[in-house]
Amino acid sequence: MKKIWILGAGKFGQIAVEALDQKNEDADITIIEKNENACRQLPELNLTVICDDAIDFLMENLTTRDEPDWIIPVIPIHVAFEWIKARLQADYRLQKLTVPDQLEKVLPNPCRGNNGRLYISHADFRCPDDCPQPQNRCTHTGKARPTSLYKKLESLDTADFNSVVVRSRQLSPGVGGYKPLDLFQALDRVRASRKPVLLSTACGCHGVIDAFKIMPK
Repeated sequence: MKKIWILGAGKFGQIAVEALDQKNEDADITIIEKNENACRQLPELNLTVICDDAIDFLMENLTTRDEPDWIIPVIPIHVAFEWIKARLQADYRLQKLTVPDQLEKVLPNPCRGNNGRLYISHADFRCPDDCPQPQNRCTHTGKARPTSLYKKLESLDTADFNSVVVRSRQLSPGVGGYKPLDLFQALDRVRASRKPVLLSTACGCHGVIDAFKIMPK
């Protein structure tokens, strides 16, 4: 990991900074945070701080599929959805839809968010901040770990939607992210879809889903 963008300077942004700074001494870490007070309160580590809105920053600076090496979203928005929506706005009208109620019956611990969004998780408890996300057993309960959530979302079978999943990969205990290529591939699939889309970001245990359809302007 040579070049890392961390979106957000709150608690989990600082956890990510400290974990990755210790793990990768030569890493070029940039943290993007729109709150100037939060920027000033960051610990003095080897990083670049940019006070800007995360989606605005991505729109201006995420221009290739292979740079940076990793993007770590730790802000309370669905970054993949907001970025794709912003990328499409010049050529498409995006109509937000409600994630179908039927998915609440087949996905674990569903919780409704704003604008039809759905949050899901294998956990019905608060996970440890430094969970290493082992493959076989839950760190907290010791029980066998169910099928990875991103795989379950990838295999969703619905006649009315195409499921597009951005997988979050663990880079350090409690820290997950994805590559620019993952976002661009999701954007390509959304553009090519002839049906409405269920766009998810998910790791092995947690996920968020937005539903929408796009129409050329």
